[in-house]
Amino acid sequence: MNAPIRRLGLVVAAMFCALLIATTTIQFFQAKALDDRPGNRRTLLSSYARQRGSILVGGTAVAVSKPSNDEYKWLRTYPQGTTYAAATGYYSFLYGSSAVESRYGSLLSGTSDQLFYRRFTDIVTGQKPQGANVDLTLDAKVQKAAKSALGSKVGAVVALDPKTGAILAMVTSPTYDPNELSGHDLTTVQKNWTSLIKNTSRPLLNRATSELYPPGSTFKLIVSAAALSSGKYTPQTSVPGPASLRLPQTNTTLPNDFSGACGPGGRTTLILALEISCNTAFASVGLSLGQDAVAAQAQRFGFGQQLNIPMSVAASRFPTGLDPAQLAQSSIGQYDVQSTPLQMAMVSAGIANGGRVMAPYLVKDVRDDNLDVISSTDPKLFSTAVSSQVASELKTMMLAVVDSGTGTRAQIPGVQVAGKTGTAQHGEGLPAHAWFTAFAPADNPKIAVAVLVENGGKYGAEAGGGSVAAPIAKQVIEAGIGR
Repeated sequence: MNAPIRRLGLVVAAMFCALLIATTTIQFFQAKALDDRPGNRRTLLSSYARQRGSILVGGTAVAVSKPSNDEYKWLRTYPQGTTYAAATGYYSFLYGSSAVESRYGSLLSGTSDQLFYRRFTDIVTGQKPQGANVDLTLDAKVQKAAKSALGSKVGAVVALDPKTGAILAMVTSPTYDPNELSGHDLTTVQKNWTSLIKNTSRPLLNRATSELYPPGSTFKLIVSAAALSSGKYTPQTSVPGPASLRLPQTNTTLPNDFSGACGPGGRTTLILALEISCNTAFASVGLSLGQDAVAAQAQRFGFGQQLNIPMSVAASRFPTGLDPAQLAQSSIGQYDVQSTPLQMAMVSAGIANGGRVMAPYLVKDVRDDNLDVISSTDPKLFSTAVSSQVASELKTMMLAVVDSGTGTRAQIPGVQVAGKTGTAQHGEGLPAHAWFTAFAPADNPKIAVAVLVENGGKYGAEAGGGSVAAPIAKQVIEAGIGR
């Protein structure tokens, strides 16, 4: 055999080796990644050929797949689309999935390893494979009350069971209809997506968990908790409460939201300071405690912690490296303090639960088509934020806010409601955000709520947490306690 033929043989052999290596790599190492690629039409069509499991609220399907007379076989529908969009998310051929549709995607589609033996049984028995069903913790009455009460206002409402951390309501406004993205007319779906993306009000954003806001005076609950936990304060401790406070090392003064001092001689008690939401008192208390104590207390309630419900939640934050003036502003929930509505609901829930903050969760359990439980969520302690004694003192202070302070519009006849208002500045010349967080009944808490209304809703510069957000919380609480 001459040299040219030998060289040609070596080249052909090398090509065969390269081909074998490539096919082996694709089949055994890259197969899953290629299958999971968003643009893989074959995989997408395969997933649509299988009935996707339902997402349930109280036994009622809020996301369900129905037979379709086209190449997709099954159409994902949302019977109460806008009401539950923040929780269910969407399932779209073009744009993938979000929220629970995404986080529990493999279980809903039936491809999860947790369903291996059930898939094997289906093959043996000849049954068509079907995805698992996901049961949410949401309470239909509370969810609908929250959506109705928030109405067209831009903002969010979150309600929790203080004893377990189960999310009873999660509403964001404005919202969207997942049906507009799940249809099989892809041209229409594309137009709907473009419209949602271009909408400056950002309807696809879950303001309850993904957007951070200055918490304003609702943060005074955390400063109160730090003060009471220090052992240096009781609810009756006298604290400074002048009409305005000169911020340390500056020529700037911090005023109250009302004219005048918070008490005779420019002094007040800690409980009265919370009741009337005295800025100068809490700025003074924060300065006395120091930033480490306030930051540590905020962290115990969840600030700076990563949460998954199962969707990722933006981490609320208390700033570090503060000078005294910045600490004073931060102690009333301003400067760079940022929080999600879910976080402020956790603060009230923790106080309601004797100082024990439970980890929030949205999924109760996952069941197969025979209703056998595949997995379930057990209540889990997130942290002990304060002692039971401090929690009791905070409850007394929050009751004063609703009984005779800034939160009277959250009163419910025959029910003790403990709450705190917040009016948060977020830019010069912009209307303040309106906040309210609360729990009830105070003697046996069944629900904790946080309400956020961006820019005070229709009231604009005249808005306050007590006038705008408290009435919304009242309606949600009434639904939660069966009133």
